Amino acid sequence: MGDDGYGEDPTVNRLEEAFAVRVGKEAALFVPSGTMGNQIALRLLGVPGTAVLAGRHQHVVIYEHGGAGTNGWAQLQPIDDGDGTLRPGDVADAIEAGRHHHWLVPSAVCVENPHMPAGGRPWPLERLEAVAALGLPVHLDGARLFNAEVATGVPAAGYAAPATTVMCCLSKGLAAPVGSLLAGSAALMAEARSERQRLGGAMRQAGVIAAAGLVALTTMVARLREDHARAARLAAAVVERWPDCGLTPGSVPTNTVIFRPPDAAAVLAHLRAKGVLAGTIAPGVVRFMTHLDVDDAGIDRACRAVASAPVSVAERSRP
Repeated sequence: MGDDGYGEDPTVNRLEEAFAVRVGKEAALFVPSGTMGNQIALRLLGVPGTAVLAGRHQHVVIYEHGGAGTNGWAQLQPIDDGDGTLRPGDVADAIEAGRHHHWLVPSAVCVENPHMPAGGRPWPLERLEAVAALGLPVHLDGARLFNAEVATGVPAAGYAAPATTVMCCLSKGLAAPVGSLLAGSAALMAEARSERQRLGGAMRQAGVIAAAGLVALTTMVARLREDHARAARLAAAVVERWPDCGLTPGSVPTNTVIFRPPDAAAVLAHLRAKGVLAGTIAPGVVRFMTHLDVDDAGIDRACRAVASAPVSVAERSRP
């Protein structure tokens, strides 16, 4: 092992090189978390006194504890992402408003693919290309980008091509214990290395975790289809139990199941009592995530727990 702060760890270097090739970029940087990768990208692309356009439900907006406001110098400007994507027309309107109508001028766009709160929905490639064609640098928050690759057949490099920077997590469906990667041009990644140090992310002898990242990147992508199939089974059980929960059969393309049961707190308590852990991402909104540690027997147990969960608020109080 070597000191990654000096670029001397051979395993970290191999991981960064492998990832850069996989997403079609010149260089990459190993970081402790996806949030740090996103925050570094915002520091690189967000110009002081400008806006970074992002979907109002994206991770950088609601799940990074205001990091953009404390770590960066550009203001996040949320726009609609109800279907998990940004409409090119909305991005164009924000650019026009900044140029000619006294609004804050945008300097970059951040997109999330696949979009977790929208049910793990991948972006159509042509829409991503249309957003990038408007001329602003694009950061692709691809925490689960390889799920999108497996679900759509679009290679990760194809999704990353319109983006200036791209971040992927090794610790999501790829099953590594820790770590994410940020990629872009060699010049930008040299700047990113300095920003990583400012945020306390230099990791010294990091080869022990980079090795797990290499296993994740090289052996765990194809198996994501197993997670997707298991998520589809869970979604079918959810729809059968709560037909009006916001899910429809066949609407779960990756490993994320998002739904609104009548009483989320009661459902979570029931599931926990049955040995099934789940959580919420917003008031009343429950999330199931499938991953390497959930096998078919686990899905069977979860489906049985869903089938016996409270159907309505009134049922919660029944003896």
